[in-house]
Amino acid sequence: MIYTYVLKCNFHYNNNITMNLNEYEKIDREYLIHPMTHLAKFERGEIDNRIMKTAKGVEIIDAQGNSFIDAFSGLYCVNVGYGCTDIIDAIKKQAEELAYYHCYYGNATQASIKLSDMVIERAPNNMKKIYFGLSGSDANDTNIKLLWYYNNLIGHTKKKKIISRRGGYHGASIFTGSLTGIKTYHTNYDLPIEGILHTEPAFYFHRADLDQTEDEYSKFCADQLEELILKENPDTVAGFIAEPVIGNGGLVPPPQNYWPRLRNVLEKYDVALISDEVVTGFGRLGKMFGVDYFGIEADMITVAKGITSAYSPLSGSILSEKISNVIRDATDKYGVWTHGSTYSAHPISCAAGVANLNHIDNHQLIKKGKDISEYFNFKLKEKFQDHPQIGDVRGIGLLSAIELVKDKKNRKFFEKQGQLSQEIVTRMAKNGVLARAMPAGDTIGFAPAFCISNNEIDTILDVTLQSVNEVVNN
Repeated sequence: MIYTYVLKCNFHYNNNITMNLNEYEKIDREYLIHPMTHLAKFERGEIDNRIMKTAKGVEIIDAQGNSFIDAFSGLYCVNVGYGCTDIIDAIKKQAEELAYYHCYYGNATQASIKLSDMVIERAPNNMKKIYFGLSGSDANDTNIKLLWYYNNLIGHTKKKKIISRRGGYHGASIFTGSLTGIKTYHTNYDLPIEGILHTEPAFYFHRADLDQTEDEYSKFCADQLEELILKENPDTVAGFIAEPVIGNGGLVPPPQNYWPRLRNVLEKYDVALISDEVVTGFGRLGKMFGVDYFGIEADMITVAKGITSAYSPLSGSILSEKISNVIRDATDKYGVWTHGSTYSAHPISCAAGVANLNHIDNHQLIKKGKDISEYFNFKLKEKFQDHPQIGDVRGIGLLSAIELVKDKKNRKFFEKQGQLSQEIVTRMAKNGVLARAMPAGDTIGFAPAFCISNNEIDTILDVTLQSVNEVVNN
């Protein structure tokens, strides 16, 4: 068996040198498991496999030579755009000098030390420490684990339940998949696990009572959260985790006064706020963090994606001074802090992060992104607000979306939610623009890189309108 396996590997390795595109596509369907994909249809060839080859700015080119404008910057993560030589050179230099060394037992690299300084310098004033991981999922896992640990250390040993929101997204691991409030992430996985609770989402367009104002709906959400905390007993509820702006659940800005009302409830019952800024962190809203944009104070902040603009995998769990001091002091009593992984603070990823944040600063990309977002959201509303099949046009910073409805006047949704938006996004790709059919509802999402131009935005919106009309009128 070992001999056969070696021969098989060698066969593929030798053929990799001269494989044509058809052979790549065949192997792709046979061996590679694609995330968030209908695997049976993909293997049968009913779904295209697009093999990406090269990219620059917001343009990405596949192996067949087809060119696309990436209107979603990968998975809203390539914030500075593709082909940034500052980051590429930093990765190359770090790999040549020191490709890897672990961060255990007080070890570090210049890159990990420099990046920790840069992140904390940019974080809100109450934030003190950062632990580096690799993905948003593992950072959220870390934050929950540390919150439990913190409560144990201060004697609140029953305070363990975590509340998230229906429609929220926090990852796809066992724990973070449970935190995620999208039902399709739970089906047949035995999720959510015990101790995870879900409350009302900050999704004004989907409110049950159409007569509610935004502020009334925000009060309703806060009241629902308070009722849940009281029902469960505040002494058992440790934390509330939420994205400042709903991401995968539909790219939804919160309604008026939502965050001040929610924060008041959390403070009243001593429930920690974990701000999941995997998407919003490092400038996507025109501020460094979503908590800065909304003027709220978090106890923990989760980051990933924008910390390196996805040039290398990296995440961070940012801890407030209150929490980090308790965890630090406990080691004098209990000994070594037993958490970590092989790739914590990986030097190549940290070097990418340093170069990425420097590039953002040097080119004033957060300001430029803010300016371009105003143009994008204005033009998006201008083009789609009167379209008979578009029920909602929404945007905040460089996170924007249009939501399709069957009946605009009465806000009636299509029966098979997600099918129409997927057809439109597929058509958009054929027309040269990559957007995203969001995992919940019939929503088409946009999250371009901070370096996108007005002309490229015009092309994105023209193609979107063309593709919507081609599908809807077919």
